[in-house]
Amino acid sequence: MIVPSIDLMNGRAVQLVGGRTMELDAGDPRPIAERFALCGEIAVVDLDAALGRGSNADVIHELIRIAPCRVGGGIRSLEAAIRWLDAGACKVMLGTAATPDVLRELSRDRVVAALDCLDGEVVVDGWRTRTGESVLEKLRQLQPLAGGFLVTFVEREGRLGGTRLELVQELVRTAGDAQLTVAGGIASTDEIAELDRLGADAQVGMALYKGRFSLAEAIAAPLTTDRPDGLWPTVVVDEMGVALGWAYSSPRSLKRAVETRRGVYESRLRGIWVKGETSGATQELLHVDLDCDRDTIRFTVRQREPGFCHRNTYTCWGDGDGLFSLARRLQARLTHSPPGSYTRRLLDDSGLLRAKLIEEAAELADATTASEGAAEAADLIYFALTAMTKLGVTFADVDVELARRARMVSRRPGDAKGNSGASA
Repeated sequence: MIVPSIDLMNGRAVQLVGGRTMELDAGDPRPIAERFALCGEIAVVDLDAALGRGSNADVIHELIRIAPCRVGGGIRSLEAAIRWLDAGACKVMLGTAATPDVLRELSRDRVVAALDCLDGEVVVDGWRTRTGESVLEKLRQLQPLAGGFLVTFVEREGRLGGTRLELVQELVRTAGDAQLTVAGGIASTDEIAELDRLGADAQVGMALYKGRFSLAEAIAAPLTTDRPDGLWPTVVVDEMGVALGWAYSSPRSLKRAVETRRGVYESRLRGIWVKGETSGATQELLHVDLDCDRDTIRFTVRQREPGFCHRNTYTCWGDGDGLFSLARRLQARLTHSPPGSYTRRLLDDSGLLRAKLIEEAAELADATTASEGAAEAADLIYFALTAMTKLGVTFADVDVELARRARMVSRRPGDAKGNSGASA
């Protein structure tokens, strides 16, 4: 798989050759992060912090809210690593600070040990200081403590001359159950595919910025198919993972989908098919993922009503039920509920809605049996969903916030705030 990278200097996305010579200034990193987010995790490196001449922390905080970010560059203490994890980074990339003493204090699956190597020797301090250690020795030493490794071939970095594939198999074997990511010199989708076959991810910057291949081509590089027509089965899900239906993708449909960030597919009968182009039930493409066998794609989309199916249902198996279906119905009632309906009354009367939220929360807190708990929780969830709908909050928004909190390392005490609002 591909891990797109954003290197930052003076608040801008840049690419350097060999970590020293400026090659290009790509400008504002925010729209770049929005585009790269389709792939999943992106690598964000603060070059100014790595070189000890400034910080891009404010920009990185914004990028973390746009895409899942692995954050690196100038993180040289346990406290700094924890600050970034608390800020919402999915992982921290540690170079100089990737020592056993620091790593033991962090969750293994949240750490990528960044091993920058020059001709096989590990270098630190922004690639300026040689350590005398081989990259394999260092990797072997840290393997029990790091859930991932980023090995950057500094002599290849930014030069688009190809990476060192001949070393990758041994690096993967030494990494064991830790995921290996390789950077430095990657210049073709064939290399991305070969790295994936060997069990490594490809961290790519220069080749994407210079247009050696498109983001869609990089995503598709590891894909295979045994279909005579060459199409890739594509599972379509919404933001909460609810399966909407099944479609097919081709290189050209995937390219258009990624470029436009819409649900675009390859119909076996009609060719390119843009979901909602005529019906209005359009899709915003949020993520593109490949399955473990690299022969099926998953599109995560934001689906407009009435839904994915040509029969005007939300999914190809009907409109569904449960919480997510209730949330959609409430959203529809926000604009279409008839006068006099209870939902309309709640949406129009903030005082009533507030009182019912407090009342139902207290009744759930006082429940003593499973059946009471289920009934009172159902009541509370209904009113909570109504309040969310009134504020324009979706389940996906709540899911993002919960995920952000789950990534925090430092925990709040969680003490009660008092009951000043309960009697209001």
